Amino acid sequence: MRLIDDEEKEISEINMTPFVDIILVVLIIFMATATFIVERKIPLDLPEAETGEASKDKETIELVIKENGEILLNNKKTSIEDLKNKIKTLNKNKVVLIRSDKDTKFKYIVSVIDIFRKAGFEKYAVETILKR
Repeated sequence: MRLIDDEEKEISEINMTPFVDIILVVLIIFMATATFIVERKIPLDLPEAETGEASKDKETIELVIKENGEILLNNKKTSIEDLKNKIKTLNKNKVVLIRSDKDTKFKYIVSVIDIFRKAGFEKYAVETILKR
């Protein structure tokens, strides 16, 4: 009778450790990159209103005014001076959808609306959150 050495044995099972390591690395890379994929929404703390209705116009000009006075026109950061030039190329029949934080100073909102009115825009909508 002959005894079989450990060296002569066939490897009959697969070592799963490298596979698990690779899967964990892929999972970590996925989790790290997923945080950078963001919906194209700007976080705002909108004021609440008891009444309101959805805008019926699908084509709107989205105007966001942040609490610090920062202005975004169609999700692109802009300044007051640039805003005056950019709105000249926009369709004046579109509705200007105004979104702002509830703590935004009213002077920022009025100054931006004034710029749009001087450019010939007449339709405005203010976005709020409905109270429940």
